[in-house]
Amino acid sequence: MRPNRLKELWRQGKPALGVWVSTGDPYVVESLGRAGFDWVLIDMQHGMGIDVGQVVACLQALNGTDAVPLVRLPWNQPEYFQWVLDAGAYGVLVPLVNSPDDARRAVQACRYPPLGNRSFGPNRARLFGPDYFERANDEIVLLVQIETREAVEQAEAIARVDGIDALYIGPADLAISMGLPPGLDIRDPAHVEACQRVLGAARAAGKVAGIHCAGPAEVVRRFQEGWMFCPAGSDIGFVNAGARQAVEVVRGSRPAESRGVYD
Repeated sequence: MRPNRLKELWRQGKPALGVWVSTGDPYVVESLGRAGFDWVLIDMQHGMGIDVGQVVACLQALNGTDAVPLVRLPWNQPEYFQWVLDAGAYGVLVPLVNSPDDARRAVQACRYPPLGNRSFGPNRARLFGPDYFERANDEIVLLVQIETREAVEQAEAIARVDGIDALYIGPADLAISMGLPPGLDIRDPAHVEACQRVLGAARAAGKVAGIHCAGPAEVVRRFQEGWMFCPAGSDIGFVNAGARQAVEVVRGSRPAESRGVYD
């Protein structure tokens, strides 16, 4: 089993830049995997109907790329861990982890004994080498998502759970739980303070902190603040931005009287 590049980067004190995938299209995933990102995450929670079969195809598409293949699970349930890890995911992001007990449940499902109770049957993951069982607990990344006021209040205890590698903030859901409108790169002082508390909790426990970002400019700032795991965007976000830019360039180059053809 090859070393997990994310853990290597973090051991060197370097942040990891990634991209979110919500379409589940293997061709798109392969293209993103070759674009230079450190990781590519397949989103089963809010992706457009991404099922286990699509996850497998996307993981296969990432073979031969340098990007670490990750999956966000739909829920903190052991069957989801089993499916995607046996299929070859090198890490999972678990939504709505609100307590140390939630975190421990994630560890139990993600890790082989003695750290957890993951059942042995790696299926496609066995293609990574005969040492998969011996190395999986060390190489697979387990990130838990902090996205409620309750989770922030227990961030220190969650971070101390053995087997957790990183805390990851979902700023939109966190904002909702605080009575704020959802969004990214939120500047409300209470929200900023909550995010900083999670960052501090992760660092104090020797873990990594990540946060969902509004785009590359925010990622640059977050990396400077000490966050070590951030996405620069998503597949559909890049498509939409590129499409809008193309339309703006073409329309902007034409005389004003001709714009009615397009508007």
